[in-house]
Order: sequence, then structure tokens, then C-alpha cells
Amino acid sequence: MTPLLISSCTATTCLGHGRDALLAGLREGRSGLRPCAFETVKLDTWIGEVAAVDAEKLPDSLARYDCRNNRLARLGLEADGFADEVRAATARYGRARVGVFLGTSTAGILQTELAYRRRDPDTGALPDDFIYRTTHNSFSLAEFAREYFGLEGPALVISTACSSSAKVFAAAARQLACGTIDAALVGGVDSLCLTTLYGFASLQLISATPCRPCDVARNGISIGEGAAFALLERAPEAPARGTLLVLGSGESSDAYHMSSPHPEGLGARMAMASALRSAGLRPEDIDYINLHGTATPANDAAEGKAVNALFGHRVPCSSTKGATGHTLGAAGAVEAIVCALALSNDLLPGGANTATVDPDIPLTYLLKSRPGRLRHALSNSFGFGGSNCSLILGVAR
Repeated sequence: MTPLLISSCTATTCLGHGRDALLAGLREGRSGLRPCAFETVKLDTWIGEVAAVDAEKLPDSLARYDCRNNRLARLGLEADGFADEVRAATARYGRARVGVFLGTSTAGILQTELAYRRRDPDTGALPDDFIYRTTHNSFSLAEFAREYFGLEGPALVISTACSSSAKVFAAAARQLACGTIDAALVGGVDSLCLTTLYGFASLQLISATPCRPCDVARNGISIGEGAAFALLERAPEAPARGTLLVLGSGESSDAYHMSSPHPEGLGARMAMASALRSAGLRPEDIDYINLHGTATPANDAAEGKAVNALFGHRVPCSSTKGATGHTLGAAGAVEAIVCALALSNDLLPGGANTATVDPDIPLTYLLKSRPGRLRHALSNSFGFGGSNCSLILGVAR
């Protein structure tokens, strides 16, 4: 893969709005998880809810897109001056030369849930003010972003569960390589909804305590929400020191089970190996791994075997889902930005909430954040059904 320039990036999570809030939370080992008090949900679990989403107001011209997911998207796009960078890229290249590649799992499904409560008591019809296309439909996220910036280039949404917004980096890279675009807005947005919370509860996958990835006592996930974005462009031949780059991506589909990983982490290993080949790197070149690390017994065990098979126990690893919660379709983008912050700030992020690492997970797992000089970081995102993606980011030294 030809390296790509990350000319701007941002992330909004339960730790706060923008990169500084995320970085501060990672440095302090702080978690943004709180007991669930979302909507009408009655579940004994902790969640990562982003502040002020309900207060966000879309422009009148985009009112038809109004839903929690698109409000969260706008909140994220306007953090860190990111929207201005997208507009500047549009001015450089033209509206038709900037692509939009975003990931989500449930998009604006909460809007449908709310509309369902107001259905006609006689006919069951949903209310007239409910617009499926611009809210619940997965593509509404890309359509909203496209209209928000007045873009005319190719646009798509990937929905492969928890790998969705990692895979958009690979999709954008292919279009940049083909020459169809000169810049790409990539990222992911997923917002809290009743379907997700009760759905994971029905699978017995949520924890009654803040999630503890790779802990010997881990017992489930903490669902979060988030919005994370990056602006990708072709990298200069000699990038300046400190320049952030996407160096490689690897995708796989192990098709082992609809909701359980391959017990030996076969698909995960294939994705990581593919990412290394894509970047032209060896396992010993990786300085930090951001694990998918959901805090379920099966996922963490399988990923641990896969990572150990490729990297041994040399590389420092952690899952940052103890800090942000599992942001599902946004997780790939959120954790790519975590890696970008780690590379830019010489930081090895620790795993919040984890107290005692499972001795059966043969990794060098970081319990606390510490300084560390990094050049290459790998981020794992593995979705239901075995739809896997690994990304490798780097910083010019």
C-alpha cells in the first residue's frame, strides 16, 4: 500500500469532545463509563455516553437528517477544527475529488425506535415526520456528511459491525490508488440506541461493571458511542518529521460463527499478517498494538492467541475500550485516532479498569499508560461474523 497522509483527525467519545479530551483521558488512565441512564433502558450495565448530543442542532437546511447519529456526527466533525480542514481540502481539489467513506452499525435506528412509539393506534403507521432514508438508513450518515460539506465525490457507508470504520480506511486507500479522488473523509459514527443495548443484553454479552479487557475476571462489554474522523491525502515523498501516515491495512473474513470469534483467532491473525504485508513491515517493527479487546471471555482469549502467534509477547498491547466503551461501528476509527495520538505524543496507552491480566492471554498488556517512543502502531477491529480489519499507522521520524 502506498502510504497516505493523515492531514487532520479528530475523535469525540465519552471522554469528551476532541483529541485533547481523549488524550488526557488516556494519559490519566481515566474511564468515561457511567451507569446506564439512557432513554428508557432498564439494564444493569455501564455505558459510554457522549455529552451534549441531544443539545446539538443541525442547520435548518439539513433538518431532514435530524437523529442522534447525525447530531453526534456533526458534533465530531466540528471538533478540533476538522470541518475547516475538510473545506480547505475541498477548495484545493474540488467538490468531486473528495470522497466520503464512513462506518456505522446501527446509524439512526433510535429515530425509528422513537417513531415506533408514536405509530398510529389503528393502522400501525409510523408518523409522517419520520424519514427513514435520512435517519435510520445506514447511508444517511455519508449522505449527511456529503451535504454538510457540499461534496460531490464518491460516497459509501460500510456496516460490518465492529470493523466498519476500520475498513473505510482500506476502501479510501483503494480509491486514492485508483485516482478517482484526491482526498478522503473517513471515519465512523455510532450512537446509543435501545436495539443495541437490549440486543447485546439478550446475547448475555454486557457487563454489570465497567468493562475490563483481558482481565482474569472480565465478563462482558460496556457499550459506548463515538464519532471519529480523519482526512486522508496522498503522502509527500519525504514527509516532514512528525507527519502521521496510514501505512497498511489488512482485511479477512473467517466466517467461523455469527457472533463468536474463531477460538484460535484465525481471522484476526490473517488480518494482522495482511496489514504487515501491506505496509512492508515485519512483526518486530510494530511498537504498540491497540487490541480489539472487547472484555468478553471468548474475544480476548482468541485475540491473545492470534497476537502472540505473530508477535510473541514483545509488543506492548492494550485495549482502550475500558476508557471509551465499545463504540461498535465507530470503534475502528476511534481506535485509529488513539494510535495516531499515541504516535504523536510518544505515549503507550494503558487499559483502564483492567486490574489483573488473565494469565492465559500471553501478551505484554499495559495496565498503566507510560511514555514510549513509537514509530509504528497496529489497531485491530474485529466484527461479528468474522469481518476483520487491522490498520497500521506510522509517524515520520
